[in-house]
Amino acid sequence: MRLTKRIHACVQLEKDGRRLVIDPGGFTEQDAAVGADVLLVTHEHPDHFDEGRLRAALEANPSARLWTLRSVAERLSAAFPGRVSTVGHGDTFTAAGFDVQVHGELHAVIHPDIPRITNVGYLVDGSVFHPGDALTVPGRPVDTLMLPVHAPWNKISEVIDYVREVAPRRAVDVHDALLTDLARPIYDRQIGELGGAGHERLAAGQTVEL
Repeated sequence: MRLTKRIHACVQLEKDGRRLVIDPGGFTEQDAAVGADVLLVTHEHPDHFDEGRLRAALEANPSARLWTLRSVAERLSAAFPGRVSTVGHGDTFTAAGFDVQVHGELHAVIHPDIPRITNVGYLVDGSVFHPGDALTVPGRPVDTLMLPVHAPWNKISEVIDYVREVAPRRAVDVHDALLTDLARPIYDRQIGELGGAGHERLAAGQTVEL
């Protein structure tokens, strides 16, 4: 399987000529979702969910399908009947040859005064886990953890402890669009030295073989 990092929280996975895209939100490339056979969205915040990008991908590929939580599905299901599925914690499904398990229920706490929304993470082929905006521990071995490295709702000590708890073979940064170039070496060093797993930061568009 091949992983391509997109801007911010979006990643693309490819195998056997099929493509799966997670969280093509408003910060990522305009065409990040186009060409996808499978679309997964973790939650409704605009840096993860952009309705226009999803509509463009579903229109470009009539066989493409979307799996997501209810708040996102309700925005698109009428326009694409039979192609939008609602999922929640504990669900499993196979799409375009990818096996997907759903883990997690709530977005991380931004502030106690801000109501928490639903957030789900996706474990793809028992190998790659994208938690969305939460530090969800899937409770099973993970080879590659997509690590939300910088957000209004986290701090670096929590990120490091999350890597330790999930214990992947490697952690690859996502949710990084607001992290300045000045800060990146600090995050690289501390997560790499303290997380207990291989730590990688990929440039937008960079691809690695898993």
